[in-house]
Amino acid sequence: MTEDMNQVEVKELNVGDVITGKVTKVEDKQVYVEVAESKLDGIIPISELSSLHVEQASDVVTVGEELELSVIKVEEDALILSKRTVLAKNAWEDLVNRYQTGEVFEAVVKDVVKGGLVVDLGVRGFIPASLVENYYVEDFSDYMNRTLTVKVVELDREKNRVILSHRAVVEEEQKSQKQQVLDSLKVGAVIEGTVQRLTNFGAFVDIGGIDGLVHISQLSHEHVSKPSDVVQEGQSIKVKVLSVDRDNERISLSVKETLPGPWASVSEKISVGDVVEGKVRRLVSFGAFVEILPGVEGLVHISQISNKHIGTPHEVLKEGQEVSVKVLEINENEQRISLSIKDLEESVEEDYSQYQQQEESSGFQLGEMIGEQLKKLK
Repeated sequence: MTEDMNQVEVKELNVGDVITGKVTKVEDKQVYVEVAESKLDGIIPISELSSLHVEQASDVVTVGEELELSVIKVEEDALILSKRTVLAKNAWEDLVNRYQTGEVFEAVVKDVVKGGLVVDLGVRGFIPASLVENYYVEDFSDYMNRTLTVKVVELDREKNRVILSHRAVVEEEQKSQKQQVLDSLKVGAVIEGTVQRLTNFGAFVDIGGIDGLVHISQLSHEHVSKPSDVVQEGQSIKVKVLSVDRDNERISLSVKETLPGPWASVSEKISVGDVVEGKVRRLVSFGAFVEILPGVEGLVHISQISNKHIGTPHEVLKEGQEVSVKVLEINENEQRISLSIKDLEESVEEDYSQYQQQEESSGFQLGEMIGEQLKKLK
């Protein structure tokens, strides 16, 4: 030690000087260091090790470690040193630069307190609860020792106030991701999405950081009373991009367009001559559109509605009415089906006419038979 001291220039140190010290001993509440520029040993009180509360000095430093320290007091037999002061000075210079540039950096959560999270930046940094996430967090205990990306949102050196935000970083990332998705979307593309929320007019679907709307009319080829009849929140679905309004960040999507159409293989389900049940969906001047399969409507032309002359379909039919129809023609390529109600009326009349004829024929023969028997009795 004496030989080493003879080789090193020893100088008088004053409060405020910054020196380098080597840790020689670590106790619970203080740390001893060897200072090359001084004949005096250095002591770092535990309160001067960090800007945050330290339980044991060994949590912060180890024997043999070299530290940059500031002299805060000169006693007869020792130098009282501070690691915290040097860290704070360097930290403030760094934080001012980060605040001015808006730099995003990482910080480790060292403490969870009422109202938010505490990080050690060389000075105490605070993340208020409202600036941790862009959603409500009830319990922050899981954040202890977690590394978060943050940016400085408020800085006041006089008050030793450093306010950080993780939420701002998340929101900037989401905004950037939104823009990337908007730029990459193409009308007609079929993509994967996750149902985020349902409303009475449709479903909002997350397609990678931005939501698009599937209107209730685009959920299915069949009539949908409410979106929850078709999809559920959290469900993964395929959607087709119908339109993209990049200026207003509005995206129209369709589930229906990704599904086989109701007209697919319709000729395998019904044939010409079949009699089927249907529901009158629309009445127009020239006839009635009747749904005979989910999403498949056929036309009963006004001339095929009744054997009687009618001026409009409304004289005989009403929307929502259940009717029996006969299939006259199927054109799957043009998605057209011709139907008839009149043909079924003619079939009924023919059957009744045949029945009457049989009755009349049977009655005549029976009369003759009775007459013959009467003659025999006479």
